Amino acid sequence: MTLFEIKEVDRAFYKERLKDFLPERFIDIHTHVWLDSFRLQTTNAPVRAVTWPYLVAQENPIEHLFETYRLMFPGKEVTPLIFSQVSLEYDINAGNEYVSNCAKEHRLPSLMVTMPGQSASEFEEGIERGGFLGCKVYLNFAESYIPEKEIRIYDFLPPHQLEVLNRRGWMAMLHIPRDGRLKDPVNLAQMLEIERKYPSLKLIIAHVGRAYCPEDVGNAFEILAETKNMVFDFSANTNSYVFEQLIKAVGPKRILFGSDLPILRLRTKRICENGTYVNLVPKGLYGDVSGDKHMREIVDDEAEKLTFFMYEEIDAFRLAAESQGLNRSNIEDVFYHNAKSLIDSIDKKNSN
Repeated sequence: MTLFEIKEVDRAFYKERLKDFLPERFIDIHTHVWLDSFRLQTTNAPVRAVTWPYLVAQENPIEHLFETYRLMFPGKEVTPLIFSQVSLEYDINAGNEYVSNCAKEHRLPSLMVTMPGQSASEFEEGIERGGFLGCKVYLNFAESYIPEKEIRIYDFLPPHQLEVLNRRGWMAMLHIPRDGRLKDPVNLAQMLEIERKYPSLKLIIAHVGRAYCPEDVGNAFEILAETKNMVFDFSANTNSYVFEQLIKAVGPKRILFGSDLPILRLRTKRICENGTYVNLVPKGLYGDVSGDKHMREIVDDEAEKLTFFMYEEIDAFRLAAESQGLNRSNIEDVFYHNAKSLIDSIDKKNSN
């Protein structure tokens, strides 16, 4: 049985807009792999993230990830960087072990999902033992007594762990918190402080700092234009305006392609309304979404035209790249060489 259906609308979209734009090989810097068996039977974890991604896939074993690339990118070679689920509803240790084993078996780069309560030695030994290139951190893991709107980066990526990452030259994949997203002054201050204090850390700001709509930007790119080290992936983001501002601020050498699979299998067109993103989806395809402000069902011809979130993301970046005059070499940097250099720089350190 095929993992998901490829429709004529998908084939046409890929052929007409993406096939020639994409390099022959590329690296997906942002993917989750896990098994549903890692789900815990009981949990009192606070809900601090949107829930719609769980409607797309209950699990994403490594075989499903590879099959997704085969179906979506015929004729292309895609290498993922993998990490596990970032929810307290799952066994974090089991997820990390699975990722470590998959990475070794398939010779893939990987990150360890880490917790802020880990001591410096636990943190360092876990990354080293699993063969990881660094860590994937998430706001879910901040102490439960901290209200979601008040969580700061240091609450789930604390200084004692940043010191280890800096000393080892490792990577951190950071999904920033707070309702203000990229423009939030606390986020920006801590991002700049991390860059200044930990210059050897390879810091990846996921989702362009969750700037999914123009209203999420503020003056962030004016501030971030002064940075030198941090890089940005544009996973699960389809906003061409945001991508244009990112290109202007940091240039193509500090931008990475990422997907956030498996949620990029979602069949959707994302729009922005009053500063909030809304995923338009075919009626009935993802169950009852009536209570989710980020999901809206559409029907008939409009629904039939919907393709994958993955394709919409890449096409949005294509439009931004064209508007900013990026050339073929720049595109190959964004989709392959930038990530390859980042990964290789850590691999070489680990082998010394």
